[in-house]
Amino acid sequence: MELSYWEHKSWFSDVDYTVVGSGIVGLTCALHLKQNFPEAKVLVIEKGILPQGASTKNAGFACFGSISEILDDLQNHSEDEVLSLVEKRYRGILLLREQLGDKALGYQKGGGHELFLNKDKELYDHCLEALVAINKLVSPIFGPNTFHKLPNSCGFDKIIDHYITNPNEGQIDTGSMIVSLLKKVQALGVLVLNGVCVKEYENVSDGVRVCTQEFEFKSTKLLIATNGFTSKILSDLVKPARAQVLITEPITDLHIRGTFHLEKGYYYFRNVGNQILLGGGRNLDFKAEETMEFGQTSLVQDHLEYLLKEVILPGKEVKIASRWSGIMGVGPLKKPIIKEITDGVYCGVRLGGMGIAIGSIVGKELAEIAQ
Repeated sequence: MELSYWEHKSWFSDVDYTVVGSGIVGLTCALHLKQNFPEAKVLVIEKGILPQGASTKNAGFACFGSISEILDDLQNHSEDEVLSLVEKRYRGILLLREQLGDKALGYQKGGGHELFLNKDKELYDHCLEALVAINKLVSPIFGPNTFHKLPNSCGFDKIIDHYITNPNEGQIDTGSMIVSLLKKVQALGVLVLNGVCVKEYENVSDGVRVCTQEFEFKSTKLLIATNGFTSKILSDLVKPARAQVLITEPITDLHIRGTFHLEKGYYYFRNVGNQILLGGGRNLDFKAEETMEFGQTSLVQDHLEYLLKEVILPGKEVKIASRWSGIMGVGPLKKPIIKEITDGVYCGVRLGGMGIAIGSIVGKELAEIAQ
């Protein structure tokens, strides 16, 4: 691709900050850079027509971690580290709501409910035994007695009769979220270009040379916010994790409201109006789902349909409207990576499947370390 004098002058000359990735982290990062440095030239580049990670391909959960997830995290993290993770998720949702407003987010606070299949009674009993201790752990964030039992009022089948609920959780419309973020950053003068794929970068004397699939340009600083697609740079710390999702056709008299988790958060579902959105299943074959390729597998999709028809909506005739997948970034630890990689090159990645909750905080902190 040949750039004209005008194109180079308008978009690629005197660039102060280049942000790679136009998801929640990248756009929030650009927002804070432009708010702090109004005169700076901030360029966001995205390889897809739409964000290619998980920002608009997820379930839209404003969640902080179910009780079984928190217990699982305590196997690999200290209590202080787990509390810090939960607090970061909570503050991230607050920041997102503050930045965009609940109306733009389609935010609804319906609570987050963890279901336990009958086969998982041992896990359920373990969670009940730990209820007092976990409530004490997270009380500095949510106050006392956050997690509590609720009866199965939605008619789910093949589950233990009670959920364990966190009433502070909610759901959002992630498409509306990204559209609102785009409008906000563009109104401040941030340039956003789609269809630009970064192949490599190189430190030079006065900045960073950014090489795309068709042209190159120089930026004073480069900020990488590509999460699961960052594995080529930080392969030992970030792995891609594909999440498969489906949504039903509208369901007459759907009475399910809120967000729900199963099997330590590996499965999740919610209502979207009078439809059910259901996703997860990478625990069925971790290796196969450690990929940057979009798509579905019969193994995962068949099990999602089993949960939909046998557990969530037993006895109902349900039709699938569409299926898709998104690419998350995970690693050996849940804590996100926000650091300088080389001189003038920074990253904010490894959101661990909690991008909606912590994406705004990660974007803000990424902007702060690059100033």
